[in-house]
Amino acid sequence: MLIREWRGVRHRVVVLDNDVTYRGRRYKSLSEVARAITGTRWSGPLFFGLKGRAKEVARG
Repeated sequence: MLIREWRGVRHRVVVLDNDVTYRGRRYKSLSEVARAITGTRWSGPLFFGLKGRAKEVARG
């Protein structure tokens, strides 16, 4: 589960094997969910704070 606050609203996304769910609807990618939340094009991993995180974990 990913949680992201955007403009004072908390959004929860459940990541599944092949898709994600947000507000009871399935999406093919995090980027689709980010667009639904913001109304603009976003990198889903960047919007949800996942981009670059693997490097941080690898460094310890």
